[in-house]
Amino acid sequence: MKTKKIWANLAVQDVERTRTFYTQLGFTPNGHNNAPDLASFLFGDANFIIHFFQKEALLANMQGTFALAKEGNEVIFSLAADTDEEVNEWAEAARKAGADIFQEPGRYGGYYFCAFADPDGHKFNVLSLAGM
Repeated sequence: MKTKKIWANLAVQDVERTRTFYTQLGFTPNGHNNAPDLASFLFGDANFIIHFFQKEALLANMQGTFALAKEGNEVIFSLAADTDEEVNEWAEAARKAGADIFQEPGRYGGYYFCAFADPDGHKFNVLSLAGM
């Protein structure tokens, strides 16, 4: 078997809030972005797709319950930045958009990065490729 594409489907409390948050960070909306129960964005040069479904809409297609991202950890998406300064810019833009910056920009373990959570607790870190 050959997998042609992979994407993530995450649950959110408020699709419109999510749409606003990721638009403010400059992500490109995917073609499905005007559905009332879905905000969808392209990430990175390879256009990795993350669908953010209204919790109830996604739950209807899954068995079981969701992990609560604000109370634990599910996955952390890593975003590449070209420079340390770009990491700082990401942190500031995320803060202005309403993110929880849970790791301020700095050098940790040899890498310069920051980490933030969106309004639903989905986590991202931004790492500088400078010096890698």
